[in-house]
Amino acid sequence: MSYTIKEGDPLILLDVKGNKILIIANKGNRKIKGLGVYNPGELIGKHYYENIIIGNKKYLILTPSIFDKVSTIERRAQIILPKDGMFIIFYCDIKSEDMVIEGGTGSGALTILLANFVRPKGRVISYEKRVDFAKIALKNLENAALADYVDIKKRDITESIEERNVDAVILDIPNPWDAVKNSFKALKFGGHIASYSPTINQVEKTVNEMRKYEFLDVTTIETLQRKMLVGERGVRPSFDALGHTGYVTFGRKVK
Repeated sequence: MSYTIKEGDPLILLDVKGNKILIIANKGNRKIKGLGVYNPGELIGKHYYENIIIGNKKYLILTPSIFDKVSTIERRAQIILPKDGMFIIFYCDIKSEDMVIEGGTGSGALTILLANFVRPKGRVISYEKRVDFAKIALKNLENAALADYVDIKKRDITESIEERNVDAVILDIPNPWDAVKNSFKALKFGGHIASYSPTINQVEKTVNEMRKYEFLDVTTIETLQRKMLVGERGVRPSFDALGHTGYVTFGRKVK
């Protein structure tokens, strides 16, 4: 089956080396990393899974997966990787129609993941005090065709959270313990909290603060990932394991 590309559709251009470029099929010349100056409107009317030539390079047009959307973002800050991001989705039971508060938008990698799971009727409200991060995150969300499900507030989540009865609060800030009180107030009964921290000292301070508010099932997890190399003569693990990136602490409001 062939799917025709319409104006505003997101797509992936995959070259012969496996490099991916995420773009939106909108009219008008613009500078695109990996392509140079190009008019994506030329792709309107073409089909997904069709091979095309741009310049002197061959590309396959693909529908972008959520992994593609996250892995191709422009980064201005360290991102939460998929191995940790999907764990957060699972533990916090993020689903369609949920209202999720995010503390620390950064480059928007986790924001994209959250928006993908709360759509079409849910909402992500992301607090980011740095204007430069908020700007690049919005651009990444627009490229992923998920900006319609996100509000970015240029504010410090440790100072206040305006929303109430939210389904989950996800924190990715240097001092998450300072946002625990606000998170507790914002969460609905049974709502989830998750805090991502690179160091164990941050975890300790956060857990101690969560215990003051009697969050249930407070758990901290470190996820490690290793690719398996499957060849004609056997299988072995890759020597380049994806080791420590961060610790994720979870809890649930029950009072």
